Amino acid sequence: MSTKSMPVLTLQGARTAVAAAEKRAQEIGVPMNIAVVDSSLHLLAFARMDGAKLTSVDIAINKAFTAAGHRAPTSIYKDNVWPGGPAFGINNSNGGRFMTIAGGVPVVQDGVVVGAVGCSTGTPPQDEDVAGKGVEAVVKTFGPKAKL
Repeated sequence: MSTKSMPVLTLQGARTAVAAAEKRAQEIGVPMNIAVVDSSLHLLAFARMDGAKLTSVDIAINKAFTAAGHRAPTSIYKDNVWPGGPAFGINNSNGGRFMTIAGGVPVVQDGVVVGAVGCSTGTPPQDEDVAGKGVEAVVKTFGPKAKL
């Protein structure tokens, strides 16, 4: 067979993620830039909350890009990207878009990465928490076969 059917993150799913992430950002009192990409790494939805850092717009988008493209949360790089680490310099790959700061979380459905949520403005743990709430909302809304 030369083709394969795969689950796809829809615009509705992306909007669900953004809404849940916005809600969590409000709960913790940190306005965020929130980006959602599909499995082909293209932007599906974006929100810049009032007060979110303007310099974090690209960071949020690139966190989502990295999490979807590498099929892993961006937080996994923390201990490996320092000088001498096994992934030192990886942030220069993909035209400088590869993000090694927590806040990018993939959306997995039926064992397939269908996209990712990236958040930026807070601390790395805050960004990851907010992105994670977006992912959780998509998984909860779109089926029990979806998993993190």
